[in-house]
Amino acid sequence: MFSSAASYAVVGANHPSQRGKSRAAEIACCAPGDVLTLRREPRKVGGCRVVGVYSADGIQLGYVSSDQSDEIAGQVAVARAIFQRADTFGAVIRMTLDGTTPTLPVRREPKRFPASPVPPPDEYCGIFPNHRPIISDRHLGAS
Repeated sequence: MFSSAASYAVVGANHPSQRGKSRAAEIACCAPGDVLTLRREPRKVGGCRVVGVYSADGIQLGYVSSDQSDEIAGQVAVARAIFQRADTFGAVIRMTLDGTTPTLPVRREPKRFPASPVPPPDEYCGIFPNHRPIISDRHLGAS
């Protein structure tokens, strides 16, 4: 079955956490693929519903960014999320809204070009032999 996973920004990592570890420290402890929990918060911020993102240990990582939280808040019951990567603003998570398990995107390897051919042994493309006769004083006519 095809999973319609998408990446979402998690913001608010710089705010203090109510429980022990800071949010940024918890984000640093997360590995790609770790399962996360989504919780709809009871309050609204700026007229938008708020969806909190929590690690497997129950420590809050932050919130789904406000422009996407209204879409997600109504589907928290079926939404599934995993940690994708840390970022300067907080983190990026991978989420599905249809109840399927999200997967990490496949990392594409950069295209590698074939190695350049071995250069010829000399500037004349190897048409002359590599050895050169030894010229001594006898050949130059020195006495």
